[in-house]
Amino acid sequence: MTSPIEDSFEELYRHAPCGLVSTTPAGEIIEINDTLLGLLGYRRDEIIGTQFIGLLDAGAKLFYETRQKPVLHLSGEVREVSIALLRADGSSLPALVNSLVLTNPDGSPRITRTAIFDATARQEYERDLLLARRSAESSEARVRVLQDISSAFGLSASDEDVARSFVEIAREAFFASAASVLLVDDIGGLELVAGDNALFGRVPPIDELRATDDVIVVTRTDAERDYPELAVVMGEERVESLSITPLLDEPRRLGLLMCFFGRDRNFDEQFFDLQKALGRQASQTLIRVRLQRQLAMLALRDQLTGLANRQLLQEKLSLAISAAHDSGKPLAVVFLDLDGFKAVNDELGHKHGDDVLREVSRRLRDAVRQHDTVGRLGGDEFVAICEEADLDAAASIADRIRLAVRQPIEGLPEHLPVSASVGVAMYVPTEDELPTFDHLLNLADHAMYEGKAAGKDRVTFVRR
Repeated sequence: MTSPIEDSFEELYRHAPCGLVSTTPAGEIIEINDTLLGLLGYRRDEIIGTQFIGLLDAGAKLFYETRQKPVLHLSGEVREVSIALLRADGSSLPALVNSLVLTNPDGSPRITRTAIFDATARQEYERDLLLARRSAESSEARVRVLQDISSAFGLSASDEDVARSFVEIAREAFFASAASVLLVDDIGGLELVAGDNALFGRVPPIDELRATDDVIVVTRTDAERDYPELAVVMGEERVESLSITPLLDEPRRLGLLMCFFGRDRNFDEQFFDLQKALGRQASQTLIRVRLQRQLAMLALRDQLTGLANRQLLQEKLSLAISAAHDSGKPLAVVFLDLDGFKAVNDELGHKHGDDVLREVSRRLRDAVRQHDTVGRLGGDEFVAICEEADLDAAASIADRIRLAVRQPIEGLPEHLPVSASVGVAMYVPTEDELPTFDHLLNLADHAMYEGKAAGKDRVTFVRR
């Protein structure tokens, strides 16, 4: 039996002058008051156990996932957030929301209490506010609603990672039955890299749609009138309409974001605004991720020759040592220093010296096996990492390198020949202790100097 005070609090909760809802950390509704049920037109048994995000319209879902929820998670509360809820009859209820996260003694989230205030009387104000926000956010803030997603991509992200994330966002945000991202490949075609696209490969390319600079919606009626082949496949796949959003890096085209809808729907201004924002953010994310990968690659490459630099060589050799240890297969490190290079620099200048280094680098790439790593330590010192190379294979690779380097170089006079002193260090896991990067490299370096002292233009081996 409850006390009068408890009954009073229960009455206050159920009939408070605002909607009240309680959710678990996962967003499941565990309590809702009569006021909110009345505002939305639902029965209690239709709401309890469902997700709170299911009460929001498309625009509010996107805003909730990318802005409101992260802020709530970080700060524990949000205040006076403007969102729109869906009533049972499908109409929209403008509302202001305050949320507070209650925690367990250990600080983990226990329950979220949310107060929802009917803002119908302020609907005109809300409309003006949204319009103003759309105008301002079209170039800045509207793009930022997706920054939480795009900023999650690090240097290792691929185009496929980005595409998959934006397919998921598009499908959720627009209640699409399917979505896909197609990216322009090296020969200018479109490649399906993420999502589901029942039309791909079944409809000949339609240049007018592929080359669009703006969001396009094609209904089945439109297709029957303008694109008969597309209409046939849309009918077979029960697609009533589709949207095409260009992904652009002016003046280049990156690809397309496509959403598919199995039911008739009204494509309003908000739909197009959100599609444009998503397209812009997907494009910017692709551009940024590709640039980051390029910068990361440049940071690990020798600027003159394009070969691996010392940092990348250290990473590659350390991994190769571990792999050899695990597999039991031998590893060879080839260290070479150019004979006669100082005379080229002294007599012809550094420009000719740089030309020689670039030519030697090209020859080294051709002389090693496809999966070997070639790098430049600096000056005229180069290294090749040859995994799964026994003594015979290492000797063959080293001699190919020596013979390749000693071939005449265009532009060099005959009295300035260039050759290579080559040192090879072997790591045989079944016979040797596990070496470090520095130790194995120093062994190869020592072998190279032995060869140089013995007459140059030769290959010298050393074992640990």
